[in-house]
Amino acid sequence: MTATPVVGLGLVGAGGFATFLAGATASLPTVAVRAVADSRPAAARDLARAHGARCVEAWRDLLAEDDVDAVVVATPPAGHAEIARAALEAGKHVFCEKPLALDDADARDLVATVERTGRVLVVDHVLRYNPLLRALGRLRGALLPPVRRFCFENDASDEDLDPGHWFWDESVSGGIFVEHGVHFFDAAAMLLDREPTSVLAVAARRPQGLVDLVSATVAHGEDTLATHTHSFTHAQRCERQLMRLDCGTAEVRIEGWIPVHAVIDAWTDDAGLRVAEQLPDRLAELLDVPGFRLGPAAAIQVSSRRDAAPARARGRGATLDIAHHVRVELTLGGHDAKPHAYAESVRSAFTDLAARIADRGRPQSGAREGAAAVAVATAATRSARHGRAEPISPTPVPAH
Repeated sequence: MTATPVVGLGLVGAGGFATFLAGATASLPTVAVRAVADSRPAAARDLARAHGARCVEAWRDLLAEDDVDAVVVATPPAGHAEIARAALEAGKHVFCEKPLALDDADARDLVATVERTGRVLVVDHVLRYNPLLRALGRLRGALLPPVRRFCFENDASDEDLDPGHWFWDESVSGGIFVEHGVHFFDAAAMLLDREPTSVLAVAARRPQGLVDLVSATVAHGEDTLATHTHSFTHAQRCERQLMRLDCGTAEVRIEGWIPVHAVIDAWTDDAGLRVAEQLPDRLAELLDVPGFRLGPAAAIQVSSRRDAAPARARGRGATLDIAHHVRVELTLGGHDAKPHAYAESVRSAFTDLAARIADRGRPQSGAREGAAAVAVATAATRSARHGRAEPISPTPVPAH
């Protein structure tokens, strides 16, 4: 059997996030850092030296390096689209930190550029590579009815974000919905399996004028809603995040912006009860994400009450058969597992990149997914600014 060629990586950026990416992928046999470029030469040299790579003077120099197969865009958001487009045009594949672009037009242009060049582009939407969210997708239709309402509450820290940080400058970050919200707009689209159609958003400011609290309600068709609230106002020790999925006869609560623990509380029929009771034996299958190494604390626990109530019930105008009550806990190890889960999700995204370069398939988190999230985020930003609902246009689907 012929070994899969190692994908040579050229890093654009040598800050904390680029350092994290390089460390998370260091053990992957399918990728290797070859070169690093940063506007701070000393930082580029240090990161390159740590990974046995070389330092180049400017990011455009990476595009001419023969052993660089894929460019990793790890800069502040304002540079993402320009660097990604130049890399694709130069025949390189791309791994792009989110957001894919600051505006809808640039994001859509990148979808077209990927299609035209035949290169692979993966966007760092790490939630698409999280085992708990993958498991929920695999349980759709078996134990979980379709999601009717998605809710994400993010009480994030601003303790390390001084007023001069680029995060607060919309010309650099795109604002909260674009810089951070894209993760969850994308997760909602994945879990709802429905295209977003419109959004209504609001924003709150500090006395100094910085927008630090935003909320958006996104319609996914006529019968499904997703609400996203992000507040960068907390001390680090007071951070908390909760994702909640309302499936009618079932509720799912997921802890952490990097999901590490999920609880399914469901009323179900005989078939659903059988599915639930078999879940602990299916742990490896349900939590499988290529490239993600589960820790020893990963587990699925199930408790059930057979015939806990009369079978017949009604909800949303439909007759239901839900006599049995089940509770399913899926964990990657709780709060302490977050650093491992984050690094392994990134490792999985790079595994996806290398595999799609080899087989020319479509990645789990590609240009289309990145552009779709940017479309919602920019529409939400406009809505909050102008005080009206904004329509969301469908993102073009690549032909391959």
